[in-house]
Amino acid sequence: MFYFFLAPILVYNWILILAAIIPAVILLITVYRSDRLEAESPSLLRTLVIYGVLSTLIAMILERIGGAILGAAVSRSDPLYNIILYFIIVGFAEEGAKYFMLRRRTWRSPEYNCQYDSVVYAVFVSLGFALWENISYVLHYGFATALVRAVTAIPGHACFGVFMGVFYGLAKGSSSIGDSSKARAFNILAVIIPALVHGAYDYIASMQDAGTGIWKFVIFVALLFLVSFALVNHLSKNDKYFRYRRDFYRNR
Repeated sequence: MFYFFLAPILVYNWILILAAIIPAVILLITVYRSDRLEAESPSLLRTLVIYGVLSTLIAMILERIGGAILGAAVSRSDPLYNIILYFIIVGFAEEGAKYFMLRRRTWRSPEYNCQYDSVVYAVFVSLGFALWENISYVLHYGFATALVRAVTAIPGHACFGVFMGVFYGLAKGSSSIGDSSKARAFNILAVIIPALVHGAYDYIASMQDAGTGIWKFVIFVALLFLVSFALVNHLSKNDKYFRYRRDFYRNR
């Protein structure tokens, strides 16, 4: 009798979980299929999704520490509070955690041999992050949240991953030909650019002005998606293998 009453709750929770997962899976498949030059191994991609999930733990710790420091230093009523919160703490904590896991798993991987690989890797890590984050949101706030996040937060994380992948690929390409200074600069940009875009996304979403705030967010998201899809389309069509110096493998 107990299981009879428990069953609807379990079914409902599974529906919520599926609603949280399916948008991320669709995007993962879409990005995977756009890799035209040389498809990545399923084992590597599965690992990247797991690393993305693990990056949520790193981000959560960094955000709690940063939030505590910010709360002690700046009043919540101060406009500066949200700027620091979203652009510095949330943006850099989440994108920095993703980048850390991305680089740890792929930088020296023998499979990382094409420019577009960087976009695939970064998006898979980002969607692993979004997938786990979405499950927690949906279980707390319900199915309506899943529908909203399916067209905003999950594609948003994918877009942040695209920006990260673009600069991460430029860093790898520079490293492969021995230009370490450019590699360092592009690796830094691989964190800074998506962190700032992420911060802008959250900051605009947080605007309380019901009259214009929602439209600013819609316009920002539309532009973000258009730019990201254009980058994916361009990089996918113009993918190329990295050029390596003869001493690359000996010195890397």
